[in-house]
Amino acid sequence: MSDVRRLVVGISGATGIAYGMRVLELARKAGVETHLVVTPAGQQTRAYETELSAADLAAMADVTYRPADIGAAIASGSFRTAGMIVAPCSIRTLSAVAYANNDNLLTRAADVTLKERRRLVLMVRETPLTLAHLRAMTAVTEMGGIVMPPVPAFYLNPESVSDIVDHTAGRALDLLGIEVPELPRWGE
Repeated sequence: MSDVRRLVVGISGATGIAYGMRVLELARKAGVETHLVVTPAGQQTRAYETELSAADLAAMADVTYRPADIGAAIASGSFRTAGMIVAPCSIRTLSAVAYANNDNLLTRAADVTLKERRRLVLMVRETPLTLAHLRAMTAVTEMGGIVMPPVPAFYLNPESVSDIVDHTAGRALDLLGIEVPELPRWGE
């Protein structure tokens, strides 16, 4: 990881908010300052998939922002970060990032991450995929982003959903150079 110990985390409205929550927990454990933005659809998913309140989710990050706050620090390239993870990433958010439709703070922060040539990891949660989805993934990849659907690694013989979420969130942090010591690795 660079000398910057800050990470932007976005949570959009796809199923799988557990991934974003675990990214926040593992980043905190690694001593990385987290900056969180959750879209309105992400808040809906939080309510469907967890017992957490919006305040509980916000407390998992060091700094939180409203999606409408396009003047926030994370909307500027001069605000240095190690990168950004969107977990989960909806197709709507993927498409907005792919085509620079910066209509909220999450998509603006992702655009800034790409323009500053920092690592952007999008944990896209959709299946099956249409040609439009694939083209948006190609566009993000061509700009330097990393599309990382949260696909479980069964070679680890996970015993729970939590094991799967932990490994996938840890791998996403790996892509930004954030060390997760307890992350099980093939051959180790």
